[in-house]
Amino acid sequence: MPSPSPALGDARVVQLLHAFLAAEYRWQHAGHWHDIVVGLPTPGLELAWPNAASFGLLSAWNPLSVERSREDNEREDTRLHEALDALGLPFLPAFSSASNRTWREPGWLVMGMRVEPFDALSRRFGQLGTLWWRPGRPVRLRMDAAAPEGFAGTPHVDWLGPANAVGVAHANSVGRS
Repeated sequence: MPSPSPALGDARVVQLLHAFLAAEYRWQHAGHWHDIVVGLPTPGLELAWPNAASFGLLSAWNPLSVERSREDNEREDTRLHEALDALGLPFLPAFSSASNRTWREPGWLVMGMRVEPFDALSRRFGQLGTLWWRPGRPVRLRMDAAAPEGFAGTPHVDWLGPANAVGVAHANSVGRS
């Protein structure tokens, strides 16, 4: 088993926080892509899924925002798809990208998943930033790190804990199939 990734420093967490907040997020339904914006509700999604108690967007690509090969990312994406399928909850294709298109990561938008198992699944796939929210509420960015000094009260951001939580969880899941 590989050793855990080192904890992310505050400067890197702040850099990634800004990237996540500036990112474009989209979900696909009926052949069309629809926006998700951190800090805003998603009325179109709520109309399409009126009985969903929650929404969450996550990916398995590039754990801790460290670039991996396309083959590795696709293999982990398949594992995440299988894990979501096993839950029996509805989910749809989604993606995150930089506004200048310098990076793009496919992901999945899952409906009706409680926040605790959602966070656990995100950690299993080594994700530092995910989105999770309830209908009628603004989209929240969930950072699986301790809040760097001065960022604890960041609007629409939930800080989940120690900076090394993701690295340890990811190291424990690498190699499982």
